[in-house]
Amino acid sequence: MSEVTEPALAGNPKERKLSWFDDTLLLGIMAVLAGCGLIYEYLLSHYAGRILGALEAAIYTMIGLMIVSMGIGAFAARKIRCAYTGFAVLELSVALCGSLAILITAAIIGFGQQLPLIIASTLGLPPDLLPEGGFIGVLQKLSEYLPYVWGVILGLMIGMEIPLIARVRQSLCDEHLMHNAGTIYGADYVGAGIGAAIWVSFMLAIDIQLAAALTASFNLLAGFIFIWRFWDRIRFVKILLVGHFIASGILLLLAWHGPSWEQNFNNLLYKDNVIYAKSTRFQQLTFTERLRGSGIPPVYSLYINGRLQFSSEDEHIYHAFLVHPTMEASARHNKVLIIGGGDGLGLKQVLKWQPDSVTLMDLDKDLLALFTSHEADMPARLSDTLLRLNGDALNDPRVNVIVDDAFNGVDKLLRKGEKFDAIIVDLPDPSHPDLNKLYSDLFYKKLKELLSADGALTVQSTSPYHAPKAFISIGKTLALAGFDVNQYHHNVPSFGEWGWSIATASGKNARARLNEITQLSVEDDWLTPGLIKGSFEFPANFYQELENIEANRIGSTQLYQYHQQAWSENQGVTLF
Repeated sequence: MSEVTEPALAGNPKERKLSWFDDTLLLGIMAVLAGCGLIYEYLLSHYAGRILGALEAAIYTMIGLMIVSMGIGAFAARKIRCAYTGFAVLELSVALCGSLAILITAAIIGFGQQLPLIIASTLGLPPDLLPEGGFIGVLQKLSEYLPYVWGVILGLMIGMEIPLIARVRQSLCDEHLMHNAGTIYGADYVGAGIGAAIWVSFMLAIDIQLAAALTASFNLLAGFIFIWRFWDRIRFVKILLVGHFIASGILLLLAWHGPSWEQNFNNLLYKDNVIYAKSTRFQQLTFTERLRGSGIPPVYSLYINGRLQFSSEDEHIYHAFLVHPTMEASARHNKVLIIGGGDGLGLKQVLKWQPDSVTLMDLDKDLLALFTSHEADMPARLSDTLLRLNGDALNDPRVNVIVDDAFNGVDKLLRKGEKFDAIIVDLPDPSHPDLNKLYSDLFYKKLKELLSADGALTVQSTSPYHAPKAFISIGKTLALAGFDVNQYHHNVPSFGEWGWSIATASGKNARARLNEITQLSVEDDWLTPGLIKGSFEFPANFYQELENIEANRIGSTQLYQYHQQAWSENQGVTLF
């Protein structure tokens, strides 16, 4: 450290001792900054996962990049000549970058997606001649990596914090501080743990841009306290103080308007007009509206984490194929279990069969609330449409709604000795390891215990066209759990070709049972016995790789890998 110069301290150097106040202050600052650093990792990876997809990969990539960057930053801190000035500048920089990273990323991604439309509109180009190659294509592709660029930048700066605090502590004491690094790292680890707890218990459920602004405010607060305590040791202190006040104004602006700005930028990713968006503890919900004029009702769509869940224009096709074959293949329909399906659209179809009771289990109580009652902050026309689409099914007295994680929730049903005549599994695709376990052999074995011997079970099974290995793997996993399995498919215009797996525990398989029907037991505007029977037919070579495709055993991520591999080839940052 011979090249480093710290400001001279007043008084006799032999009398310098590190006071308990200064030491507590510095260690407290270090703990706070460690918590902020961990939250930045979560914020950036969470944003990348929700907007760009592949949350699991985003988290691991972001944490790895930031750890490496922090190591490089720790080395680079040796080049900072004045630890006091360097630390004050550092916290101002971290606060600004941390608070603006997500907003700037959203703006660039949104602009990149809108640019082809802007050029086409300006030049009068038809929709099939949108300029999407060259510079525009590069911009769109590079924008996917922006969260990781911010992660590297913040990681470099966060990595400098510990070495600078260590030098400040040492400079305040004439004697060598024993366990200097150990003490600071102890504060760092404790602070990181507190940061993780704050993220899980509070910030995960609030708007991501608001969370970024709140986190940055603690960096700025640490800078203010540091400037106040070590005023006479910081160079250009008045300029830095002014910078902190300006940054405070920016953070207030971002906390107040940032969430709406960020949402507006995110809305540019959708072709239809976004009329409502909500971040829940588990997912980002986005509702769009497409006006069609001439007295034709608008089309409303729901996206979860950027992926289409349903469109009001054709959701009845998907849910008819999900529900009615299951019910037709079941001997009785008195008790039905639906896992997922918090929108109540599948439940509406089940209630056509006049069951005595239906149990619906979904993890997200906020999603359920949107489809159960009129939310005050939701446009009235959207709320009315959602309740009309699901026939207000979630408020039917025969329905028992359970808010729980399905993997553990079915255990509670088993302990009660429950049995169901039909089970419908309407979960999102296995795009995350937490969802992957709900497509595992162990989970299906639990469902088999809940299913009556003469009942049937159906699982939504992703697209057999876009993700054939994942589709086939779901069928093989059900077979591994002891079911007799058939798979079927149909075109849903909003999704494309979509598939389901239907299984029975004993007796005839579902396809054989459905082949016997000549008329549906309930009325449906779309589904016919002929469509059901034809949906079991696949191209001659569809199952040619059957032997090479693995079932999804508990503890593995086989299905998740099949799904990610398939959809990554078909999806990126696109106009939804």
